Amino acid sequence: MKLRHLARRFFGALRPGPPARPDLEWVAGVLSPAELTLWNRMPNHDRRHSAAVARRVDAMLDGTAQAGDRRWLAAALLHDVGKLDSGFGVPGRVAATVTAAAAGRDTARSWVARRGLRRRIGLYVEHPRLGADMIRVAGGTEEAAAWAAAHHTPDRWPTLPVPRVVVDALVAADDD
Repeated sequence: MKLRHLARRFFGALRPGPPARPDLEWVAGVLSPAELTLWNRMPNHDRRHSAAVARRVDAMLDGTAQAGDRRWLAAALLHDVGKLDSGFGVPGRVAATVTAAAAGRDTARSWVARRGLRRRIGLYVEHPRLGADMIRVAGGTEEAAAWAAAHHTPDRWPTLPVPRVVVDALVAADDD
């Protein structure tokens, strides 16, 4: 299941072009100007993915007390922004993921202090923490920063300033 998800994401990421105009307009209405500037730094494939995730979150929360809350949509839109620091494109991300799995995530995290390719792999592995920092520096919501920091760490989800129904929607929407 995870392999199928990753394969679908890989081939979808290879498609060129920005998000569709309706998605760009919708995102511009959701994010603050500073958050939008950060989101616009992301490559096209990440922006297309995050817009799709946010649209799914929006639909999943419809009819709940959390519906229409831009904090949750910002969390969906910005959760992977920390990937920017590695500078990797799609093939580099695949290689970094495989290398980090082979070396061990703790080892790969330690590579942030190195130079060159190992540093970039370490930065990619650390994208949740780095993304949270980027969101905070840009003046984004604390909820978006907290979700970015914890979105790959399920044991941290119960401690987040995010309602469980929102966490469930964010996880389901990102694991399409």
